[in-house]
Amino acid sequence: MEAIESTIIKNLVGDDTYVRKVIPYIKPEYFNDYSDKILFDIINNFIVTYGQTPTKEVLTIEVENRKDLNEDSYKELQVKIQNIDNTEVDSQWLLDSTEKWCKQRAVYLALLDSVKIADGQDEKRTEDAIPSILQEALAVSFDDHIGHDYIEDYEHRYEYYHRNENKLPFDLSLFNKITKGGLVNKSLNVALAGTGVGKSLFMCHMAAASLLQGKNVLYITLEMAEEKIAERIDANLLNVNIKDIEDLPEQLFESKVQRLAQKTNGKLIIKEYPTASAHSGHFQALLNDLSLKKSFKPDIIFIDYLNICASSRYKGALVNSYTYVKAIAEELRGLACEFDLPIVSATQTTRSGYGSSDVDLTDTSESFGLPATADLMFALISTEELEGINQLMVKQLKNRYNDINLFKRFVVGIDRSKMRLYDVEDSAQVDIVDSGQEQYDFEEIAKSQTPTAKFTDFKFN
Repeated sequence: MEAIESTIIKNLVGDDTYVRKVIPYIKPEYFNDYSDKILFDIINNFIVTYGQTPTKEVLTIEVENRKDLNEDSYKELQVKIQNIDNTEVDSQWLLDSTEKWCKQRAVYLALLDSVKIADGQDEKRTEDAIPSILQEALAVSFDDHIGHDYIEDYEHRYEYYHRNENKLPFDLSLFNKITKGGLVNKSLNVALAGTGVGKSLFMCHMAAASLLQGKNVLYITLEMAEEKIAERIDANLLNVNIKDIEDLPEQLFESKVQRLAQKTNGKLIIKEYPTASAHSGHFQALLNDLSLKKSFKPDIIFIDYLNICASSRYKGALVNSYTYVKAIAEELRGLACEFDLPIVSATQTTRSGYGSSDVDLTDTSESFGLPATADLMFALISTEELEGINQLMVKQLKNRYNDINLFKRFVVGIDRSKMRLYDVEDSAQVDIVDSGQEQYDFEEIAKSQTPTAKFTDFKFN
């Protein structure tokens, strides 16, 4: 252990390439030897202050200026400085060995901290902190990705353009069309609708469709109870009127759920938080707990809904609604990026937008900062006429996936009794004003869609 620590210290003096790669990941407490900790502290402070590595002369002067050293430590440091040489070692071996050493030291120190906490020797932390301490230590790694080189990385970029598995497709053809095949990871997607129009219905339907595709789904609710969300998804997946679910015999209900389980490899977790009490930090902790305790990593997260989340940055602070809701949106999008998955949420319309048949971005309640942050935003519009023919109009408001004028407005079928959406006949899309559909052939569109599991593939008796 002492040999690798000495080698690391030597190469932190003069090897700029090595320093740039490892200095963000090394911590003073990783070093066993006190003199090595002092040298690393001097080297690190010099790099931070002056943007370059120190020379042996600089180290000698800095050691002489320190007031916290006894005579033995001072002599030992001077010897170590004089022993620093320019002996070359294989750069990749050195990088790999440094990473391995950092991991081992991080885990060792995390275990020591965990034992102290378990023995009650840590007054600031409880046993609940142990999983996150260990997980952080196990996650130590050197990330050598420093950006996408536009010229040199063209092959990776071309492959990305043609990689279908990067997208999570809808089971609704026109949603696939406007998103070029589905939702991408690291994105925030928001449905805008008035009260009772179908925000939760849309998300429950999407959650059910994702589960049928074999995806792992996390549904976070801050509005309704876990059981109420599960009831809506039951109506959708089990093909039962939501009013009749409670009347199903237990044996029949069980058999339907078991047949569904045989049709998908995915899991659906529903987690309830009190309204306005949970923020991205709570969701991050939940994801870590699910990973540790259930080996569950979601492919998509639904948050019902954005405006009644809390902000991790403005806890208890008095801020205007624009800043607060924008902060929530930014934090959720950051969560999507951190865990490399899409997040789907919803927001309310303003009072003026509630009864409007042509909802716009300006009808977003509380904060116009939300549409500025979202990658995809669309309005769900219901009128008496549409309700009479069991349809819901979708209007694109913002789209980073595709041209927003492509199918700017379209309709989908809605079955509220079974909490389900479905594709309508092509003729239903005709004569929609400013739809952006005139130049497109619906038959060709249908042929081009990514195949997804349909509800007709699942027969329930």
